[in-house]
Formats: sequence, C-alpha cells, structure tokens
Amino acid sequence: MITLSLAEIAEIVGGQPHDIPDPAVTVTGPVVIDSREAGPGSLFVAFAGERVDGHDYAQRAVEAGAAAVLAARPVGVPAIVVDDVVGALGALARTVVERLGTVVVALTGSAGKTSTKDLIAQLLQRKAPTVWTPGSLNNEIGLPLTALRATSETQHLVLEMGARGIGHIHYLADLTPPRIGLVLNVGSAHLGEFGSREAIAQAKGELVEVLPEDGCAVLNADDHLVRAMASRTKARVLLFGEAPDADVRGENVRMTPDGRPAFALHTPTGCSDVTLRLYGEHHVSNALAAAAVAHELGMSVTEIAEALSEAGTLSRWRMEVTERPDGVTVVNDAYNANPESMRAALRALAAMGQARVADGGRTWAVLGQMAELGDASLAEHDAVGRLAVRLNVSKLVAVGGREASWLQLGAYNEGSWGEESVHVSDAQAAVDLLRSELRPGDVVLVKASRSVGLEKVAQALLENSTEGEVAGR
Repeated sequence: MITLSLAEIAEIVGGQPHDIPDPAVTVTGPVVIDSREAGPGSLFVAFAGERVDGHDYAQRAVEAGAAAVLAARPVGVPAIVVDDVVGALGALARTVVERLGTVVVALTGSAGKTSTKDLIAQLLQRKAPTVWTPGSLNNEIGLPLTALRATSETQHLVLEMGARGIGHIHYLADLTPPRIGLVLNVGSAHLGEFGSREAIAQAKGELVEVLPEDGCAVLNADDHLVRAMASRTKARVLLFGEAPDADVRGENVRMTPDGRPAFALHTPTGCSDVTLRLYGEHHVSNALAAAAVAHELGMSVTEIAEALSEAGTLSRWRMEVTERPDGVTVVNDAYNANPESMRAALRALAAMGQARVADGGRTWAVLGQMAELGDASLAEHDAVGRLAVRLNVSKLVAVGGREASWLQLGAYNEGSWGEESVHVSDAQAAVDLLRSELRPGDVVLVKASRSVGLEKVAQALLENSTEGEVAGR
C-alpha cells in the first residue's frame, strides 16, 4: 500500500484515534486481517466473526510490528475506531486506488471467474506490474484487501467480483471503479438465492453499468444474457467468444490427446495458434476472455497467444492435475461446483480419459453436492448424474447425503447399474473405496461445492505420492 499516516487514515475512514501516541506514524506495510500476517508497518483490521473476534488479537498484531489496528472498539493498543469496519476498509481501498491511478480490470460471472482472473494476471504481468485477487477473495472484505496490495509501481489491478444479491457488484465496483469490466457468463450458481437466471444477469450486469464512457465492457458473445448487457453500458463494447461476430474469437477449437484445448486465436490485430496447459474445453472461453482484456490493454496477438500457451493454474483445487508415480491421475477440482462447472469438469474428465481407457484405464467421477440451487437442486443433481453416464465415465462415486443420492439416482436411471455408480456417506468412505480399487491408468476427478470438503479425498489419494508431477503449473 502507498504510505499513509495514521492521522490520514483516520480522516479517510472517519474514525477516532485511540491510544495513538504519534498520529504521524505511517503505515508502510500490508493491510491484514490475520494477526499472524502482521509485520512492521502493517495495519491490522479487526473483524468480529462468528467464531473468532479479531479484536482479541490486536495486541498480538501490534507486538508483531503493526502500526495500528482498525477496529470497532478500543483495544488497548494504537487503534482507529470506526462504527463500520467493513465500510472503513472499503473507504481506505477506494482512496488508495484513486491516488494510485492504476488501471482497474474487474470481472464477474457465474463460473470461471478465478481461472480467468488467473489467466488475465499472467498475461498482464508480462506487460507491466500487476496485482490480482488471490484465490477467490472477491467479496466486500477480500476485494479491498487486494486493492490495498497495490503500490505506486502497480499499473494493472485485476479484481474478481462475486455477488450474493442485487447491489453487491455495484458496491464493489464503487470501491474500486474499473475502466475495464468483464462479464463471463450467466449460469445457475446461486440460483437458490437469486431465483432466476434473469435475476443473476441483472446482478452481474451492474458491473458494466458503472463503467465510464472511455471504459470498455468485455462481454461474452456466446451467452445471450451477457451479450444483452451491451445496452446497459455507456462504455465501448468488446465481444469475445466463438461467435462469428466476436471481436476476439476462437476458431478450430479442438482437444489434444491428453485433454487440453487448442484453437486459433483471432483478434483485430491478427491471428495466432494457442494450446493451453489447462485441462478442459471450458477453458477456451476463459482464455478468450483473458485475451480480450489483454488486447484492450495493448498486447499483440502473438504476445497473447504465447502467454496463454504458457499460463498455468495459480489458485489451488481448480482442475489441479497430478499424476501419481503409479500412473493414477488425480484431478482436484474440489474448490467449488455449480451445474455449469460440473458439466465442464465431467467433459474434461472424459477427454482426458479417452486415450487411457483405450489402454485399460478408467475414469472416476467423485462428486458431491452443488449448493445454493434452491428448487432446481433435484433436477440439476439428477442431470449431472445422467451426464456422467452419457459421457461414458467408468465409475461415479456420489459422496454425501440427499444431493449425492440424487446424483447416483440420475446415473442409475440413465442406465448406470451394477458397480458403475455408488453412493457413499462421506469423504473417508470415498477414500477407502478408491484406495482399494484404483489401478494404473485411472483418472479420478474430485468435485463438489466448497462446503462439502471433497479436497480431502484428492489430498488423501496423493499423500504417499509426493513424486507425482503436477501438470498445468
């Protein structure tokens, strides 16, 4: 973060200094919410959570070198006390971003946000110093924390924006006003909260509504709900996708024998071939979105194609492919799941397994609940179970309670009988089953919503395989 005195921070956030001997003391280090990350010159932000109250760790943060604490009450150490800690953190982020003048790239969508953000970051980092959202810290706390990592050298700030309701993205965009706004897609994630895809589109489209006239709205030409957002912005529109009229488009999309997508990238400045290191055809759309942003910021088609072909995964548990020494391949995509990402992952599994199945290997889909689907939950879980059968996935292991039983029932009704599909109670039961049955050449996909914790299955399968090679990194 740029250097600010405690007096300046208090004025920016509208707070009252408490136990601060010298208001001229400056914050020169990072802004943190974990006292273990506090260091010399940092600012510790104390949140009162459901399980842990950050105010209880204020003393520890200051002892570690924090210049002060941003808090909701006096804590016995140098602090700036405010009524609303979240609002104060956002106000601080907005001021810092305004003073820096860095180009803000914001993106949202129902699926693929983190993977696309990681691609954009790897492309833009080649051009100039870039700061981006770590993992999926895309809410009213994570976004300002990311913005506050920017320095005077930062030229690009790439921010992922999530939404749990109408108005959320507008709030986030107001904290860090973007010049480039990217909308990836409108899917079924959070359907239980929003009620319809049209309501989701209304929320996601808030991003393009806030763009300035000299800004750029990067929209998915292949998603009619996203394409329609062009009427909601005063910014210039740049379309990406496989549609013939997309400004940045992919042609001749194909899959390599090991399940990685390749395509011809067309931009207004030319054409170049791309072969991704990432697995699954769904990454074509993500790559085209990243290419559109990079094109808008002045990268040539050759530079973009080269960077995309070299880009890997930056965030854990997203199509993280590891081959064990015994020849079993584990695909850890357990960070989150919704109907669109689940279908994409299953198609990627089928593509990865084609050559292996011919040599006697098998494909395993270890799947769990997709959360927040509301009344659509039964139909969506049933559809995923059926798709696993249609894609000729060798073995379906449905893990968990009611929703997992719907997955297994869908597979059964589609024709998966005998030992082709099984329902187990929890992650440990899945691990026990897999350890007893996996053999060289098998490919195992692990995927569910974050709350299910299926990453434990992938981690257990790799515990004694440290020599395995992680692909796509």
